[in-house]
Amino acid sequence: MGEQAASLSDQLRSYGAVPHEVPTIAVEPPRTPQQMERAVKGLVTGRYEWIAFTSVNAVKAVREKFEEYGLDARAFAGIKVAAVGEQTAKSLIEFGVKPDLVPSGEQSAAGLLEDWPPYDPVFDPIDRVFLPRADIATETLVAGLIELGWEVDDVTAYRTVRASPPPAETREAIKGGGFDAVLFTSSSTVRNLVGIAGKPHNVTVIACIGPATAKTAEEHGLRVDVLSPEPSVHKLAEALAEFGAARRDAAIEAGDPVTRPSERRPGSRRRARS
Repeated sequence: MGEQAASLSDQLRSYGAVPHEVPTIAVEPPRTPQQMERAVKGLVTGRYEWIAFTSVNAVKAVREKFEEYGLDARAFAGIKVAAVGEQTAKSLIEFGVKPDLVPSGEQSAAGLLEDWPPYDPVFDPIDRVFLPRADIATETLVAGLIELGWEVDDVTAYRTVRASPPPAETREAIKGGGFDAVLFTSSSTVRNLVGIAGKPHNVTVIACIGPATAKTAEEHGLRVDVLSPEPSVHKLAEALAEFGAARRDAAIEAGDPVTRPSERRPGSRRRARS
């Protein structure tokens, strides 16, 4: 998540924004690591035909286990690797592993299933897939793979927990309209930010990465102004920049003063990312 935040912040800076990262999710090891240990050993001994990574944190968890056992990317030899999302694929490449399958369409479990080949007993010597994931359920992916004829080892590789509250100054800026925009990259970032810092002020522009995140934001009483056309942090930043430019142009055309959302309320003039 840190990598995703850094990449998004760099892009926002390129648009002239001043990003302020507020971590809402902390990552912790699974409560019972034995399942993960067995799966990583199985990876080395040829138990799996595929391994599917749905997040950067899943890559990190497997990589840490590899390092614990003195293994490196060579242990992936002969195993097909799937990845959802550009950041996940990038973190695999940095580890020395080139993904065999990245969704050609939507970067999601559904997008991955659309491109995933059915199990073929002639061409696939092994029918098992290793899915290291968060403690948050991935029923869609598991059910879809089973339907395609695969056996799935659905393993909790890490847990996501609510992060500690940000400093009081940041909490006040969020609730008091001190930020121009808040960007949400998942439903859990919405729930956790509201839980640790309170609801963003109604002058603040709310930008969401996808429909599920937007729905959660609305359930928490937030007005969603910007919805990314694709589930990508880069597309989200682009959509926010376009929204800002359109709002500025409309104000100029109407002869109104061009003001930032934060200028309608006393407080800091920064742009936040959760």
